[in-house]
Amino acid sequence: MSVENSVIDLSAGDVMIAAGLVLISGGISVALKLNMEKKLALASFRTVAQLLLIGFVLQKVFEISTLPALIPVVLFMLLTAAHTAVGRPARTYAGLAPLAFCTMAVTSLAVTITATGLIIGVDPWFRPAYLIPLLGMVLGNTMNGVSLATDHFLETLSERRHEVEMELAMGATRWEAARRPISDSVRRGMIPIINSMMVVGVVSLPGMMTGQILAGTNPAVAVKYQIMIMFMIAAGSSMGSMGMVLLSYRRLFNARHQLLFGRIKGRGK
Repeated sequence: MSVENSVIDLSAGDVMIAAGLVLISGGISVALKLNMEKKLALASFRTVAQLLLIGFVLQKVFEISTLPALIPVVLFMLLTAAHTAVGRPARTYAGLAPLAFCTMAVTSLAVTITATGLIIGVDPWFRPAYLIPLLGMVLGNTMNGVSLATDHFLETLSERRHEVEMELAMGATRWEAARRPISDSVRRGMIPIINSMMVVGVVSLPGMMTGQILAGTNPAVAVKYQIMIMFMIAAGSSMGSMGMVLLSYRRLFNARHQLLFGRIKGRGK
């Protein structure tokens, strides 16, 4: 195989040199007295440990390449994403985590399976080498959208509680009173992916495209894959944000058109 079509392997020493780059961030923290050194060290350790672990697991899953072997990996990814998404907002309510899990599971899997089974035409559609990387990219961005949208929705209902309740008292339906907070929250959840789409290929080269080019893939093919992925992420983020906000709306407004403000709880410091 020619050098152009092969990936240059990295030795343990190469990875250690790369790890040394993190010292730059540590030096900035020390110089500015940010007190972030311990968190940075922990994050670096978790990065190495988690990636080594997932690399080992994926190698085994790819070797087996059956749907039953894939299910635990997908469930773990979904559970982790849901836990992270609901842990970021400053406010919460009972049942938020299961709703986040269901929302991200339905939206992310629907988008990813559409890509592998219909767009790419992978046979079988659940081939791990395609499904897991694509699901990971969609799920990671959907998680951010869900988190931002949920945080904004709960914040708006808390800070504008009296406005919402006044509208309800004057005869507005729960949808009429919540429509603006819903729209603003979904918009907030979609901002990151829209910003990324605006500058992709000009300011940044996405990881998927970069990885394929480093592996020797024709840049034209890598570009088409990246376009597909950006559209997948946009769909996942928008559907995830909308789904999560609508489920939260159903949870926080009852059939008598009342805002159940008592269900919203602030997180303890």
